[in-house]
Amino acid sequence: MVEPVAQIVLVRDEDRAEITLLPGFGARELALVRALPGRRYDPARRVWLVPGAERTLAALRAAFGVERLVVRGRDPADAAGTSDRDPEGALERVRHALLLRGYGRSTAKVYLGQLRRFLTWCGDGVPRLPEDTAERAQAYLVELVEERGVSRSYQSQVVSALRFLCESVLGEPTLALRIPRPKKERLLPAVLSPGEVSRLLRKTRNPKHRALLMLLYSAGLRVSEVVRLKPEDLDLERGLLRVRRAKGRKDRYTLLAKKAVAAVTLYRDAYPTEHWLFPGEREDRHLTPRSVQRIVKRSARAAGIAKNVTTHTLRHSFATHLLEGGTNLRVIQELLGHESARTTQIYTHVAQSTLESVRSPLDNLE
Repeated sequence: MVEPVAQIVLVRDEDRAEITLLPGFGARELALVRALPGRRYDPARRVWLVPGAERTLAALRAAFGVERLVVRGRDPADAAGTSDRDPEGALERVRHALLLRGYGRSTAKVYLGQLRRFLTWCGDGVPRLPEDTAERAQAYLVELVEERGVSRSYQSQVVSALRFLCESVLGEPTLALRIPRPKKERLLPAVLSPGEVSRLLRKTRNPKHRALLMLLYSAGLRVSEVVRLKPEDLDLERGLLRVRRAKGRKDRYTLLAKKAVAAVTLYRDAYPTEHWLFPGEREDRHLTPRSVQRIVKRSARAAGIAKNVTTHTLRHSFATHLLEGGTNLRVIQELLGHESARTTQIYTHVAQSTLESVRSPLDNLE
């Protein structure tokens, strides 16, 4: 069976098409949509708006094939509605609620995307906000787990979005409690040894990439934090690095290693930067988190590390190595920017210093 790659909603009264790219689309499909004349992307609704409904539909059918498109018609009354039964009206209210409550851009994007998928699932492919939201939400979650095999973290993400919908848009906090959250998994983080970190950094030859990875490890940064660094965030005199508006909209200071400063200095001498410490292809935009993930993966392969190394692996390694070196857990919590000490305590389960004091009973046998 051919999986659809895009959904087309025809707004006939305004003679335009609204295109939503579905999971599974690739660079070719994105390029074809971007090539449509007059197209415009709506980031709030995550759809492409293209004038000329029938002309656009014909072009996409010719490019993608009929089987790969889901075509919907929209009634003019639906297009103008803003009630709770109109998905776009509901999503717009969710967006406003997220904005007013100070949620970060990435969280808002995730919530809106999850809710759009849920509302689309609710009725014959046409998004509707159901009256029996809690029951529909539970059925949707069962399908996600049983048929699509989503992870618990993904399932929990969907639950958070659905509960926010119930509380902030429907004004039904008790309804939100009827949507169950999965039992949290207790997974230990992957950690590199100091030797593996050294190999990783040695194999990173590009000065920009090397400075980037050194800051990730030496300061315990999240990938979203390192890409948003600015040159003035490096306090060279105090040996500290300022992280602005991190998770939870909080500023914090963390460590700035001398070796990281040397690497950043070498990189900036060769490639002067102004606004962002690590700009992307355009100077006015920072490097994307996905680009950093690719850099880490390449360096790990070059270093011959078999573990699944991500940007967060370097953050975990930073915390674990500090703990093994005798740093107080409370200090590590502050450096990482954890809200709760319980989050930081997980590193006690992977620290070598915690385990090496225990002798295996096998070694006691004669």
